[in-house]
Amino acid sequence: MKEKIFFLTKYDRNGASSRYRSLQYLPMIGKSGLEYEISPLFSERYLIEKYKNGITPFLLVFGLFIRRLLAIFRALSHSVVVIEYELIPFFPAIFEWLLQYKGCKLIIDYDDAIFHRYDAHKSFLIRILFKNKIRSVMRSANIVIVGNKYLANYAHSAGSKQVELIPTVVDLSKYPVFKSNFQSNVFNIGWIGSPSTTKYLYSIAPALAHMCQNDNVIVTLIGAGSIELPGVSLKILPWSEEIEVECLSSFDVGIMPLPDEPWARGKCGFKLIQYMASGLPVIASSVGVNKEIVDDGVNGFLSDSNEQWVEALERLYRNVDMRAKMGGGGRKLIENKYCINVTGDKLVRLLTGLVKD
Repeated sequence: MKEKIFFLTKYDRNGASSRYRSLQYLPMIGKSGLEYEISPLFSERYLIEKYKNGITPFLLVFGLFIRRLLAIFRALSHSVVVIEYELIPFFPAIFEWLLQYKGCKLIIDYDDAIFHRYDAHKSFLIRILFKNKIRSVMRSANIVIVGNKYLANYAHSAGSKQVELIPTVVDLSKYPVFKSNFQSNVFNIGWIGSPSTTKYLYSIAPALAHMCQNDNVIVTLIGAGSIELPGVSLKILPWSEEIEVECLSSFDVGIMPLPDEPWARGKCGFKLIQYMASGLPVIASSVGVNKEIVDDGVNGFLSDSNEQWVEALERLYRNVDMRAKMGGGGRKLIENKYCINVTGDKLVRLLTGLVKD
């Protein structure tokens, strides 16, 4: 068996979870002397079809399924296999079991509570068939890596042998200059995400509409697709890895609304980390890991009710110095805790330990 690591990611670089949980670490892994191979499940075309049309052609999905099967059989010749979430969604964990049966050591990585995709599914049949799938995968893996304490608690309750917490972080070399020159002539409220998460914006639409009564307030959404928020002056930008950081630097505050529900509690707060890396103050719902990342009143505000969102936005709107001070505090937090310079060594140690074991 070759001493090489096989990454079975969910996406290529166009998927944020794969880009930040695995792919951005590859240069560090390579420098450590470890060899690796990568195979994503979903392609760029899959994401385009999903977000543009809401559905993906059967032949495309079938082709990706076959590609994943071939990748699984290639993975059998590797000593360590890193899996993002699961090998095949809505499919029994027989291939995870096969890899272990053939002697592969498994690392499973989670930055979302995908177990709720099964145990809280509206279909009774799906709940019956798959509600314990992720528990089984976690229990059998050599190492489970998670992005927050909510996911860690679930992994421990599943009986995982070893659980390691590695937050989703940024490469600060991509954020060399962060915002410090906030202006008073315009107030740009910013959000970054995908069409699948724009639904969370509706809960704060009244607060955003209130702010947009001021002529110099705009709301910029990166990667949102098509969305309308009544009374809100929207500027919608397409997402691109090449201009992502530049677009973020145009914000005056970054926002992350979330409902207090199980799926949201599994989120890893990555929007906040990107905003803070850009030197921005943040406003977020006090849900899950957001409460750990946001030091209320120091690097941003935690807000739940419409009144709290309005108050937080108003304070930052009126006070340019507060924006700069909070943004600087957030940037320091990223430098100390949420960048690959902090987390990279830990991931490399875990991989090296399994390869040599």
